[in-house]
Amino acid sequence: MSGRVETEAAGRRAVAVALAGRWPAERADGIVSLPFDLRYRRRIRLVADDGGAVLLDLDRAVPLRDGDGLRLADGGWIAVQAAPEPVLVVQGDDAHHLTRLAWHLGNRHVPCEVQADRLLIRPDEVLAQMLRGLGALVSEAVAPFQPEAGAYARHDHQPGTPA
Repeated sequence: MSGRVETEAAGRRAVAVALAGRWPAERADGIVSLPFDLRYRRRIRLVADDGGAVLLDLDRAVPLRDGDGLRLADGGWIAVQAAPEPVLVVQGDDAHHLTRLAWHLGNRHVPCEVQADRLLIRPDEVLAQMLRGLGALVSEAVAPFQPEAGAYARHDHQPGTPA
């Protein structure tokens, strides 16, 4: 049930975002677990992990990342968590091979999470075949997906949130 869009009126209203590590996480009133597709919105009704409704009501769309905090209108906080979702796990023979695989994905502007020994991408059979053709080991998994934001992306907080 977490991360689903809610159609009825939301009980809590999230009005600002604070970066992971820049908000009082110990004061979190709950968690909202969201897949990648729901973590870049301006206004949407969400269901927190405890079942309560939360209205995300920001001035502009902000990319939410695992560990960020949503400041509620009443002063409380909700933690953002990257929800597990289907991904492809891409592994290479060594660091050089993995770098080449990442280059091919980047050349196609594919959202990609870069880890020390593997890459995570969204399921895509055409890309999986291409990667296998380049010698990659590609497998399916369910895991939180946190792709790189990109060199020109900004992940800053809303005005008035703790820096």
